Amino acid sequence: MSKLKPQLLLILVVLLVIMLPPILVKLTDRVRRVATAPKNYEKHLNITYLEVNNISLKLDIYAPKNNNEPVPTLIYFHGGGWMSGTKDATLSNVLPYIKKGWGVVTVQYRLANVSLAPAAVKDSLCSVKWVMNNGNEYGFDINKIVLSGESAGGHLALITGILPDSSDLYHHCPDKQKIKVAAIINWYGITDVVDVLEGKNRQDYAVQWLGNQSDRLEIAQQVSPINYVREDLPPILTIHGDADTIVPYSHGVRLHQALEKVQVPNALMTIKNGGHGGFSHKEKAAIDKKIDHFLGSYLHQ
Repeated sequence: MSKLKPQLLLILVVLLVIMLPPILVKLTDRVRRVATAPKNYEKHLNITYLEVNNISLKLDIYAPKNNNEPVPTLIYFHGGGWMSGTKDATLSNVLPYIKKGWGVVTVQYRLANVSLAPAAVKDSLCSVKWVMNNGNEYGFDINKIVLSGESAGGHLALITGILPDSSDLYHHCPDKQKIKVAAIINWYGITDVVDVLEGKNRQDYAVQWLGNQSDRLEIAQQVSPINYVREDLPPILTIHGDADTIVPYSHGVRLHQALEKVQVPNALMTIKNGGHGGFSHKEKAAIDKKIDHFLGSYLHQ
């Protein structure tokens, strides 16, 4: 029996190593949810905004209590290369808006292992339409909806906010109304999907999102925000590190230049030597200040 004890101990250690991380992730998400919403906020979690292919897609709503007037509202899309990430993991990114008393919505969308491109774009469009239809119930000002997200989420914020209603992607939602947003805050999002699908900037996440579909290049063109730049777009702020190796800095630069040509209000905030997120506290403070100034200029708060 004494010879078995070390073996049993080893088995217990292995089981702990296997089981502990998922438990910690769940606990961390719960802590984030509690910490994010102060007492003067109501949480409405896991609301179904779309049923598609036997999947219920959810969103979370954080709404300030006892407001006399409708509040500006942020809709946030998580990153993860269209392959990973959850709406819960974005909560630290929306804290600045909660501190300002905004409404906040975080969105789940189909990832590549569930459905290939352009499913995530279709889902994002439907989530914004849902908020436009139902936002009044939560005290949201649907004329002051701002879209945001990081990386793949930045891409989804961009494409959702600027895709023309003539696109085939636009009409997969139960509601057929047009999307109109007040501004877009793009954190180092992909603006040219073709560029990361093939060539020198090829990225595995893009290859996996498009998969082996025979028309993947056509789809990549269809979901690239850079292809829809025109005069009537909402104001767009892009934050991008010039040393980003995941989403090339050139994506932010090209979008900025294209928007300038057609005189769309926009700004590119370059984080010098900045990578793919992971910015310092000093950089984040400067970014928050820039966002406040940008939104204050165009939302007329």
